Amino acid sequence: MPSVSDRPLAADGLGRRRYLQATGAAALATAGLAGCVGTATGTLATRVTDQPADIADFESLVVTIEGIWLGPEGAESGADGGDQTGDADGAANSDDGGDQTDDGGDQTDDSGDQTDDSGDQTDDGDDESEPAGREYLEFDEPQEADLVRLQDGETRLIDERELSVGTYQFLQLDVSAVDGTLSGGDEATVDLPGNAPLTFNETFEVRENTQTTFTADFAPVRRGTGSYLLRPVPSGIEVSYDTESGDGDADGGDTDGNES
Repeated sequence: MPSVSDRPLAADGLGRRRYLQATGAAALATAGLAGCVGTATGTLATRVTDQPADIADFESLVVTIEGIWLGPEGAESGADGGDQTGDADGAANSDDGGDQTDDGGDQTDDSGDQTDDSGDQTDDGDDESEPAGREYLEFDEPQEADLVRLQDGETRLIDERELSVGTYQFLQLDVSAVDGTLSGGDEATVDLPGNAPLTFNETFEVRENTQTTFTADFAPVRRGTGSYLLRPVPSGIEVSYDTESGDGDADGGDTDGNES
């Protein structure tokens, strides 16, 4: 069997993931997506791609994604800035990322210290500290993407759906499994940052009669322990807008890259 570091995530986080899906669905059913304007709709297409980083070490690296979270204005991502937005181009940051996951994956250590001061926010650092305001969209079927095949500008469409128009501050991927095989045939251990969703902090819009394409870029980074950390690549995020007529959007069919 592959040595996959997110197996504990699947075991320990199964109830948490179902909770997140249920709460996200309830929010959508009762209020619709935050930031909506009237009943106008647009299309959000979510794609994934891979920056080089240490992908050359792999024969295959298959990521299974079960859904996405969207962050309307005012929503909380729950992601630690060091873990979720550190650029995977810098392998030197990978050890820091590994150390920070203890703090970033729901902040259980910090929560334990703060329980005396704020019982409402820190009961156990897990479901009770679930970020507020974000919306969960579950796929009809889990989507798989082999990052080895998503290089040199190649992307894979993992979801496309119609949504009410609005502005969003981030997009997160709900990764349920990572199966890696190294070039020599050995199984790879690939961790997720803090057992939390991969977070892409890039503001984007769902516009009326327009297809918004959000391309999430992430890559494996080798750590000193010999394992790997799957990290977002902020500089590789791309957001583009195309009108459904195919003539470009109101701004001329623009493409927004990461501005950081």
